[in-house]
Amino acid sequence: MLPMKTLPFDRDFIEKLTETYPTPFYLYDERTLRRQARQFNAAFAWNPGFKEYFAVKANPNPALLKILQSENIGGDCSSLPELVLCERIGTAGENIMFTSNNTPAAEYRKAGELGAIINLDDITHIGFLAQCRGGSLPELLSFRWNPGELREVQSVIGNPVEAKYGLTTAQMDDAYETAKRKGVRRFGLHTMVASNMLQQDFFRCTAGTMFDLVTKIEYRTGIKIEFVNLGGGFGVAYRPDQTPLDLHRVGADIQEEYEKRGMQPLKIFTESGRLIAAESGTLITRVIHEKNIYKHYIGVDACMANLMRPGMYGAYHGITVLGKEHTPPAEPVDVVGSLCENCDKFAVDRALPPIAIGDLLAIHDAGAHGYAMGFQYNGKLRCAELLLQEDGSVRLIRRAETMDDYFATLNIGAGVPG
Repeated sequence: MLPMKTLPFDRDFIEKLTETYPTPFYLYDERTLRRQARQFNAAFAWNPGFKEYFAVKANPNPALLKILQSENIGGDCSSLPELVLCERIGTAGENIMFTSNNTPAAEYRKAGELGAIINLDDITHIGFLAQCRGGSLPELLSFRWNPGELREVQSVIGNPVEAKYGLTTAQMDDAYETAKRKGVRRFGLHTMVASNMLQQDFFRCTAGTMFDLVTKIEYRTGIKIEFVNLGGGFGVAYRPDQTPLDLHRVGADIQEEYEKRGMQPLKIFTESGRLIAAESGTLITRVIHEKNIYKHYIGVDACMANLMRPGMYGAYHGITVLGKEHTPPAEPVDVVGSLCENCDKFAVDRALPPIAIGDLLAIHDAGAHGYAMGFQYNGKLRCAELLLQEDGSVRLIRRAETMDDYFATLNIGAGVPG
């Protein structure tokens, strides 16, 4: 049996927490979050202008964003509420990267108000952005590049040719020249084509391709590109048999491509969410039922509404039965929630220690795209989020939803015939 990742707490610690905070709940570890942020900054310290913009969509909790802010991490936003989240914790200006698609005018206006770096998704958005701003464009503007046909990768947008994101290669020169004519004086370049990549060489190749594109655009248009945003895609080893990404090697590989081409003083930006936050978060849930029919099911009080990745993507998340970390596995089980959907499963045919009703399960690596992707199907209420602080204390950073929250936006009975 391959070793399970260790956790910064044990069963007794969690049992004590449940006296105040009923399961299910998310528990984030501040030490892990800071460690990941510092590793990112260290891996790219060779580039004086480096900036990591945490993908706010991965975990939009202001308490966690404040921790990252203190580690000199910016915010990568894709919506109006995400922009406002950054504003409310004091992040503004070029510490915000605003990358969205099919963008409403109000969102561009708010990004402009905050002084965020605006990263345009389409060539037609140049005129639309100017219209939103009363006819002018910001001093600094970036464009998202869709490279079209690529070598085979695990792509977050599918085949780039089929994706709705970004400008084509043929549109890039025209976009920069148009922006320059309209008063833009500073320029950036962005791409994002892959998700959860653990292939070390992928990042070297992406960076080299981007550096070559910068050189071509600058030669053909006469502009100077100030930064390259390499996007995200930095993977997490969710499965125990996977090799974690060596972030320092990634940084060194990109440095080699950078120096080989003489790209100084080009700034390097990234926008990781997953690798920064995933390992810091654990979903804690209690076993409430056991069922034996054609398969053996373990029913817990969390469900896909709390963590949808396994049900939606078939994604793997490690599970620890707290207090039984060293107990050999029994027969395989499916760990399931209570939604009226058969995909509501945290694990399928998973070899876990013998489980009893009342046991606590810790679902690993849930700090990114976990709580953030929650929903209220079947009337499920969103759970609490807790922070395990560096001093060992725990504080509530988001309370659990109540029935009053669920009904707050409804006008029950209005317009309904008697």
